[in-house]
Parts: sequence; C-alpha cells; structure tokens
Amino acid sequence: MVETPDLGVEGVEVDKLDHFHDECGVMAIYGHPEASNLAYLGLYALQHRGQESAGIAASDGRQVICHKAMGHVADIFQPHVLAKLPGHMAIGHTRYSTSGDTVLLNAQPFSVACNKGAVAVAHNGNITNAKELRKELEYEGSIFQATSDTEVILHLVARSREKTLHGALRDALLRLDGAFSLVFLAEDRVIVARDRHGFRPLAMGQMEMAGGNGKIAYVFASETCAFDLIGATYLNDVEPGEMVIIGPEGMTRERYAPALHRAHCVFEHVYFSRPDSIVFGRPVQQSRERMGMLLAQDHPVNADLVVPVPDSGVAAAIGYSMESGVPYRQALIRNHYVGRTFIEPSQAIRDFGVKLKLNPVRHLLEGKSVVLVDDSIVRGTTSRKIVRMVRSAGAREVHLRISCPPTISPCFYGVDTPTRGELIAANNTVEEIRKFVEADSLGFLQLPRLREAVSDEKHQYCYACYTGDYPTDIINIDELIRTRGRTK
Repeated sequence: MVETPDLGVEGVEVDKLDHFHDECGVMAIYGHPEASNLAYLGLYALQHRGQESAGIAASDGRQVICHKAMGHVADIFQPHVLAKLPGHMAIGHTRYSTSGDTVLLNAQPFSVACNKGAVAVAHNGNITNAKELRKELEYEGSIFQATSDTEVILHLVARSREKTLHGALRDALLRLDGAFSLVFLAEDRVIVARDRHGFRPLAMGQMEMAGGNGKIAYVFASETCAFDLIGATYLNDVEPGEMVIIGPEGMTRERYAPALHRAHCVFEHVYFSRPDSIVFGRPVQQSRERMGMLLAQDHPVNADLVVPVPDSGVAAAIGYSMESGVPYRQALIRNHYVGRTFIEPSQAIRDFGVKLKLNPVRHLLEGKSVVLVDDSIVRGTTSRKIVRMVRSAGAREVHLRISCPPTISPCFYGVDTPTRGELIAANNTVEEIRKFVEADSLGFLQLPRLREAVSDEKHQYCYACYTGDYPTDIINIDELIRTRGRTK
C-alpha cells in the first residue's frame, strides 16, 4: 500500500519536493573586456539550474571583485551592478538549495584574500567528504563563515604548502571525494577542473573578439546553451581529472590526477539540462526523443493523443508520438511566471498548487484516451494531481508514461533528492504506484533502454538513483542523507 503523503495545497513547495533539482550552474570567461556581462548572460541561460541565488566574481588583473545576492539572475545583475565588475575575466554561479539553507552566506562564488592572493571559487556538485575535511581544518585553526562544502576548497588551497595557485588547487582537488565541476578565479587567471569520474558537466568553448583582430576569449559553462547566447563555439568538455589553466602566459591543460571510471549523471539528459544543450558531448534533445521512442515501443497504447507534461516531458512526448503514430498535442499549458510565493485563496481548492502552474486545454482532452508523458516520478503526489486534472478536463482514459526507470535511491553527487523512504518507487510496485497516481496504466522506461537512449555503449553514465549502486565509496552515508541539499 502506498503511504506517500499528500501535502495538499502547498503550491510551489509540493512541486519542489516532487522533482529532482540540480543544485547549481557555473560559468567562466577569460580574455574578454566584457567578461562580467558575458557571465551574466551565461548565467541567464543557466537559470534553470538554480533560482535562489546568483553571483559573479570579476578581475581586471589586479583585484577580484565579487557580487552575489538572493533571487534571479536578471533581478540581481542590473546595469549599475555589472558596471562595478570590470575586467577581462570572470566566473559566475547560479544556485538551488533546499529549505533552511537559502541564505546569502551560502551564495557563490566564495571569495577570500589569502596567502595565494585574492581568489574566488564556485562549483556544481557535492563533496562527499566535506564534513570530515571541515572538522580537520577547524582543528587546524580554519574559521568557516558558511555551511557550504565549496568553502572547504578555499581553505584547502589557502593551507597548501604549494607556492603557485594551480599547485595549491591540485593539492586540494586530490583530497576531495565526490562530484565537482569547479571554476576558480585569481587576480590574473582562471582555473577550471572536474572530478575524476566526471559526474557533473563542464563544457569548454571559445569566441572571437569583435573587430577581427584574431584574439580569442575562452569560456566554460555547465551547458552549451550558455555559449549559444553569447556567440561562443563549443570545443569540447573539460575531461574528468583535468585542470585547465588560462593566464597571461596562455592556456594549459593538465591532469591533476588520473581519470577514474566515468560516471556522467544520466539525469542531465533525462531532466536537468536544457534540450538545446550539448551535455557530455551529446545533444540532450536527441537523447530525450530517443527515450520517448523506446518508451512507445515497450509501452504502446491505443490512444487518441500524446500529451507532454511541460516542459521537461516535451521532447520525450515528441519521440513517443513519432514512434507510435499517435498525434502529439500540447494539451497542458504551463504558467511560466509562477514565483516562489503566492496568495492562496481563503477557500480550499483541490490541487491548487498544480493548477497554478498547469492548465488543461479542455476541448483537446474531452472524450479522449490520452498518453501523458513525463520525465520522472519522485514522490508521486504531483503526478496524481496532474492525472486528476487531465481526467477532470474530460479525458476518457489517462495512461502515464515515464521516460526513465523507477527512482529508488537518493543522489549524493550534486542533486537534491528525497530520502529513500520518500521515493515512491523504492517502496512500492509499479501497480501500487499506478493506483496511487490514479492512472489507467503506467509504464517506465527500463534501465537497458535508457542506456540505449543515451548511447552508453561504454558504460560511462551514473545510474545510482535507479540502481542504488554508487560509483564511489560514500563516506558516512547516514550523515549525507541527513544533511543532503544543505551543502551547496
């Protein structure tokens, strides 16, 4: 029997708890006179990766200046703010966190003046041994200002005996366990690095300077959609275990450690990344359409319409429609302007939170058998509300199709997920989930088919959220479960 709680009309909070959330996006630029403006635009494109705080640190070769605040990128970085961030290099960060951790102290980049000069750092990921490192550093005299694992990196760099910044950073990276794609800014250089498994994405690109003088600016971002906005060309990815250093002497790429077995987060292709991005060298839209096509092969329905749950279910629904021949229609319309808070009506309205975000196109749904395509089911409460909405709009049948396998395990590599006890698929059969969400049928894409969808012939993706098989040794897993989502 399903015992997943229904949180009623909590609105945005219900949706927040019933979806996975990637906890940040990063951006870096070197060699452009408008570096902070480009960082702003890049973060604007990466806003979907975090909506609670954002920051930019810039340098003119002499000093590092940082500005960060709570809120959305466009609201924080008004022209007068960007004007105070001069220089030809910059890094940026946009962040998602969980309730209780939404404070300015944890916003990134972190900046500090230390024995290596003025430095700033931001990262996407989760350092699984951060608690142990923090205790060690505090015992040695370090004083922490925030609860973020990113701050641990700065303290490790400051305490390194290496004289050069990149040498100190190499020392620090070798002590880190877990996942990170990191951007580092000093007074005269930008350094970026990825963990040895390559959990989180980090793309590298370049752009020619205006005027045709042949000068090149280098850019780095969590997703290539940031490159498209600023007119940069995608080159390749920063490799797992690689550090890229760009300074007055030019660019160097070096291994700070041998790469380990690759474990790219497959959920980047399932849900997190924008469909117009290339992530881990593969177009996201291509992966998602393929997921839908394979889902149609394995779970066909004699239906009238294929309807996506916007926006994350759109590409998979297109693939399902192409493969099955069932017409695709956008019969659920999303309100893109829902903020974090809103005034609820005094009279209780059933499933109010979902209705605030989605509204059915009734004349498309009335009397129809509908295939409803979504990217995942986490707790099940939102899926049930959407099924009810489609049925109440007149649909004769509602068949739910999910473009990934059942999610049974939490993530510890930079994704905010519920505990295993809160994951509906970890504790219930598919038939029990179907009854809970009130669908006429329910079908998940199975793991071998997901591998096929992302062309993972070399087994280079992490599927731990679907298997419980983690690619690294998880340090103090009980503590990680307790504090997960409060380390960014």
